[in-house]
Amino acid sequence: MIDPARLSLNLITVDHWSLAEAVARCAAAGIATVAPWRHQLDGDSARIIREAGLAVSSICRGGFFTAPGADADNRRAVEQAAELGAPVLVLVCGPPRDRNLAAARATIAAGIERLLPFAADHGVRLGIEPLHPMMVGERSAIVTLGEALALARRLDSPHVGVVVDAYHVFWDPNLESELAAADGLIAAHHVCDWLVPTTDLLAGRGLMGDGIIDLPRLRRLIENAGYNGPVEVEVINPALAELPAGELLADIKARFLRG
Repeated sequence: MIDPARLSLNLITVDHWSLAEAVARCAAAGIATVAPWRHQLDGDSARIIREAGLAVSSICRGGFFTAPGADADNRRAVEQAAELGAPVLVLVCGPPRDRNLAAARATIAAGIERLLPFAADHGVRLGIEPLHPMMVGERSAIVTLGEALALARRLDSPHVGVVVDAYHVFWDPNLESELAAADGLIAAHHVCDWLVPTTDLLAGRGLMGDGIIDLPRLRRLIENAGYNGPVEVEVINPALAELPAGELLADIKARFLRG
């Protein structure tokens, strides 16, 4: 059984709630850690989270290094992570701006390298999140865990690692070998499930146990690689807004504890 204290609710799961509502409801449900997204923040967010006694596992998102103004936006993201006490800034690295994937990947690597000293100064670790290949045209040219790990190794800093999101990596035939060699490089772990059929490639994700991902096996592989930190439940699906708040959080906790 997984330690219940490792549960973190990624707040995109309840994006239909305000941050204040999410924090209060998590505290009441005994969920002690949350992971907000930047669009959910305002000037009172750090105080609200702190006064509720909750911890922050990460903040999402930085990245999009191929877009104009990325450097300034990413420095602000690092500052927001530090303000919240978030140890990890999740990087959604950005798509190619033309047909040149190699150029996009080089731009991403250079952007992370430029951001690293600023992140280190603020005590924030940059988490490179590989996304499922279906998202290469809109969100990220980094589409495999192997790519993300290779980039983290090349940057060679304790302030950079990878984010292992079950939804994005479960399909990879090299997953087991990549994780076996990932000791010390895993910065965060996200869980949800892949529904069949998947009706929306971004927002058609399922609660754990409702799809085809072997989540307990993936968690064991990640733990064998030395990661025993928070496990973020990140389920992007607007259908969750139809469920009563208490019922939803109780269900998430129960599914999490089942593995």
